[in-house]
Amino acid sequence: MWASTHNGTLAGKMSAVVDALHACQQAPANGGTGYLSAFPAEFFDRFEAIQPVWAPYYTIHKIMQGLLDQYTVAGNGKALAMVVAMAGYFGERVRSVIQRHSIERHWTSLNEETGGMNDVLYQLYAITADSLSDFHANTHIPIVVGGQMRYEVTGDPLYKEIATFFMDVVNSSHTYATGGTSVSEFWFDPKRLAETLTTENEESCTTYNMLKVSRHLFRWTKEIAYADYYERALINGVLSIQRGRDPGVMIYMLPQGPGRSKAVSYHGWGTQYDSFWCCYGTGIESFSKLGDSIYFEEKGGKPALYIVQYIPSTFNWRSVGLTVTQQVKPLSSSDQNLQVSLSISAKTNGQYATVNVRIPSWASANGAQATLNDKDLQMASPGTFLSVTKQWGSGGHLTLQLPISLRTEAIKDDRPEYATLQAVLFGPFLLAGLTTGDWDAKAGGAAISEWITPVPASYNSQLVTLTQESGGSTLVLSLLSTAKGTSVTMQPRPEGGGTDAAVHATFRLVTQGQGAPPTGERRPATNGTAATATPASALIEPFDMPGMAVTNNLTLSAEKGPSSLFNVVPGLDGAPGSVSLELAARPGCFLITAGAKANVQVGCGGGTGFSPQAASFARAEPLRRYHPISFAAKGARRGFLLEPLFTLRDEFYTVYFNVGA
Repeated sequence: MWASTHNGTLAGKMSAVVDALHACQQAPANGGTGYLSAFPAEFFDRFEAIQPVWAPYYTIHKIMQGLLDQYTVAGNGKALAMVVAMAGYFGERVRSVIQRHSIERHWTSLNEETGGMNDVLYQLYAITADSLSDFHANTHIPIVVGGQMRYEVTGDPLYKEIATFFMDVVNSSHTYATGGTSVSEFWFDPKRLAETLTTENEESCTTYNMLKVSRHLFRWTKEIAYADYYERALINGVLSIQRGRDPGVMIYMLPQGPGRSKAVSYHGWGTQYDSFWCCYGTGIESFSKLGDSIYFEEKGGKPALYIVQYIPSTFNWRSVGLTVTQQVKPLSSSDQNLQVSLSISAKTNGQYATVNVRIPSWASANGAQATLNDKDLQMASPGTFLSVTKQWGSGGHLTLQLPISLRTEAIKDDRPEYATLQAVLFGPFLLAGLTTGDWDAKAGGAAISEWITPVPASYNSQLVTLTQESGGSTLVLSLLSTAKGTSVTMQPRPEGGGTDAAVHATFRLVTQGQGAPPTGERRPATNGTAATATPASALIEPFDMPGMAVTNNLTLSAEKGPSSLFNVVPGLDGAPGSVSLELAARPGCFLITAGAKANVQVGCGGGTGFSPQAASFARAEPLRRYHPISFAAKGARRGFLLEPLFTLRDEFYTVYFNVGA
């Protein structure tokens, strides 16, 4: 009735009944077993003992079917959990009868009315069944790969169907936004990934083997979806497991939880000479064959080439006598077009062949362009191939412009309470937000362009690390976040980038008004205050919190008023090139330091303990810079810097955001 009318009164009554039944199911008398009925469980003892009792399963079917309908028709997730618990309870009872007696004893007990129990259980199976749950992922993926080889050797179609079904199940229910799968090496409940986000996600070996599965499937079917998957898993799942350009430094798991780091997990980063887990072998092999799935050749009377990955490379198509050279313009967040150039030349004129170029599903049709020797081609739709068949000469030149845009993608979890957990992707690139735990974004139902914006490359020129020398050591001005809040401190200078320490010691000085940054030629006045020349007023924006600023009270705020401005003046210590940070709202007062790991304070000229040296900083090269693909995202309490996951080393990050905050 409700499905036909959507009557609000009926909806309220349905929810109330489910809530009341849930309270009964959770009552202490049932001991959390999942049992739910108006009669005691002893009725089933008599049923199983072939003693007189009339049709208890007939009633159980009615309850289970009603709860399942509440889920399938009205979307009540609590009802589904209840019917799953009931199925678990009665499944254990049946298993116990068979183990204690025999299957024949169970069949004998069924010789009375059991209603539609088999009907409702098959319906439930269709909704919840997943043959992968509780299986060790990297034990079974290679088995599927072996089955694929059996299909190729014997032609047995069963093994093609197995591989196709397997890939569909993994991708629909067990895959993270990286393209990877598994938690602590296992698969668990399908479409329940929200509660699996931790440090122990996505064993590297599983990604290696899933690439094999998708490669075989693409070869057999030429379906774009398999090539798209390969691209995503390669970029986010393979390139992410090596620590930058450090050869031989690999990772076992790829953390997916909020505020996690590749360096802080059960295994963390391995070492060049003392680690050799299973994921080291597959990881090193993965990096040795980055080019093995760029080009696919189709032989025969009508030769064809499939170009499925956009990776700068050269392919010698010997059977046809063509050489294909692919060039890809480096991508940036500001220039949101992937531009590909393909030079196709023949050793002799008259080589007849078809070249098929993948148009990814993530590309936008609006603005997509293709030319052949500077002449426009009819562009293929995203998710298909652009095919060019001709006699190739010595100067074929095919170009593509593929608009690449931001999008969000929900985590694979069908429970309504997790619908707001979303990953952010830029084409095939998964963007991670730098954070030690906060993952609340401020989307507010707005278009993605309203809460995520590109970081211009020019912002790199505004980055700075401010240093002081103390006791023979170099200290850096840093933002330190703890459970008690955020403070501005002086920390020992970290070695190199790729760490949270480097991130927190990098700031963007956003100049306001007409003032210019000071030079080494200017000098402070002798009374401990700033020189009279017009200073440069600036916001001090933390590198990983775009849109936020350090205030004169040494807190963080998204407000851009006078209380968040500092006058960047020549250093009070008189050293060439040094600067001091004067509070714009309190002229004559400056940020002053008190040594390593001490909080920065505010001191005013002439005050007790005021030292020009403590109020002066050297401007050093920033310890961190923006990646060409960088975005700023609005958060509920702070801004987030988004960068491709594969570029991160030891930084803490999140790959999912709560966009409903």
